[in-house]
This record gives sequence, C-alpha cells and structure tokens, in this order.
Amino acid sequence: MQPASVPVPVVGRFAPSPSGRMHLGNVFSCLCSWLSARSQGGSIVLRIEDLDDRCKRPELAAQLIDDLAWLGLEWDEGPYYQHDRLDLYESALRRLNDADLTYPCFCTRAELHAASAPHASDGTPIYRGACRNLSVEEIARRSVLRAPATRLRVPTVDDLAGDVIEFVDRTYGAQCEALATECGDFLVRRSDGVFAYQLAVVVDDAAMGVTEVVRGCDLLGSTPRQIYLQHLLGLPTPHYAHIPLLMSPDGRRLSKRDRDLDLGELRARFGTPEALLGWLAGQTGIAPDTTSRSAEQLVEHFSWNVIRAHRENITVTAE
Repeated sequence: MQPASVPVPVVGRFAPSPSGRMHLGNVFSCLCSWLSARSQGGSIVLRIEDLDDRCKRPELAAQLIDDLAWLGLEWDEGPYYQHDRLDLYESALRRLNDADLTYPCFCTRAELHAASAPHASDGTPIYRGACRNLSVEEIARRSVLRAPATRLRVPTVDDLAGDVIEFVDRTYGAQCEALATECGDFLVRRSDGVFAYQLAVVVDDAAMGVTEVVRGCDLLGSTPRQIYLQHLLGLPTPHYAHIPLLMSPDGRRLSKRDRDLDLGELRARFGTPEALLGWLAGQTGIAPDTTSRSAEQLVEHFSWNVIRAHRENITVTAE
C-alpha cells in the first residue's frame, strides 16, 4: 500500500514593480493572488521587482507596501527586493552560458522593432537569429562598437528534443507554444547589463518556493519562456493562473502611466479598504454585489470558476 502523499503547501506571491502608484488593475491582480492562496490555506510572499532603473525609487516601493497593508492584503514573507538578488541571477546565467545555451546579440532596438519584423502575441518581436551563429572574430569586432545583450537559444523546429511548451492555465485552459516560431531566442540579459524579467522571475519564484503564480493575462505569453528556463535550470514549475485585464470605458487597459484609477484617488474616494474591495469584487464578479467587504470576508466568495466565466477583459468605470 502506497503512503498517502503529503499536500504541498500553496505559496502565492505579490510581485509589483514600483514604477508608479498602483492602479485598480494591480489591486485586482493582488487581490486574486491573495484570495486564491488564502482560500487554500496558503501563504503569500511579497517581492518588489525593481531591476529596471525606472523602478529604483524607494519612495514608490514604500508607498506600494503601505497600499497593500491598507488594503488588508497581508503577506507572510518579505518584502524581498530584486536589486538585492543579483548574485542569484548571475549564477543562473553562468549555468546557461557554461552549457552553451546563450550567445551575444548586437541587434538594435530599431532593428528588432522594424515594421516588417513578425511579433509575438505579447507584442515583442520574434527573434529570427541574426546573431545566433556569429564567429568568435565577428563577436570581438562588434563588441568594440557596442555592448551586446545575451540571448537564450530555443530549440529549432527540427530539434529532436522538440520546441513545444505545453501547460494548463487555471483560467484559460490548455496552452501550447512552439518557441522557435512564436517567440524565438529571447533575452536573458539586456545590453545595459540589467537581467531580463524572464530570468529573474524564474530564479526568484523557485528560490521563494512559489507554487502558484496569479497575474494578468497580458503575461500569458511569457509563461512558455519561463517554463523553458525552469526546465533548463532544473527548477520546479508552479501552477499558473492568468486573470482578465481591467479596461477603461474607452477600451484602454488601465496603466500607471495614465494614472488610471490609481490607488491614491481610490483611497480618497472610498475612504475604507472594505468599501473599495467590495466595489471591486462586485465589478469583477468575485462577489454577487458591491457591498463593503474586507479581504478576509471575500475569501468565502472566491472561486476560480467565477474567474473562468469572465475570461474576457472587464470594463470598469470610475463611478
């Protein structure tokens, strides 16, 4: 008789970037992540993703932490800051380099975003391998002129190992992507030395024991790349759940840049976290109405079946 397997504790995460005040879409993503973990008796890790120069603003990180605390979306571990974890990313990249899985890329942004270049579903250019097979001499010559980025090789369509990544998303169901044709070799480090999002989050999620990633559906296309990296580095793959985006009435996706329904405005308007969360839960279908409710009170209403029923992006109004 086989012994009963011990359930793996659910560990979710908040992974915001301090590039501006959180907007309603960010709140929705954090709320879903928190509710999913808490409804399964799990915990939450807080990670501040501040690798990019525009995110290295301590005052915005402090405001973000204050906003999460005000909402009652408490975390159990962290905050961790990516700028403190560069050695971990360097170590992972070294392993990829040593396995001859990377190469220097000298392509400019203009070349990559040329109008004729095919683009992936997330808007990034599909890399066609212009720098994949440069000679040692050519790499040395170009390196004098500009610092290269670092790209990760993906299997070609003829590779016996195959290039298809498959996974089941908790909201959008079975997903399948051929990396060579739908993504191409992708960046793991930029030419300015900043580690790419794909590498950093894979390393961090594994190091922090994250078992469930809840985030906006605009990042659905990033998931196959992250799973590929997990396979190469021998890291576990968490469960993924992508959620609909919140849209303004004119069809725009909410953004920090446009200060759409930012949390400063929302805190002033609603006055209490219960009023704001209850309204948001009602607008997005998590709760049956917009009655004021705390995060804890929303746990009993949360169901992934409800989120699946709203796969389309959700329009919200300021009223």
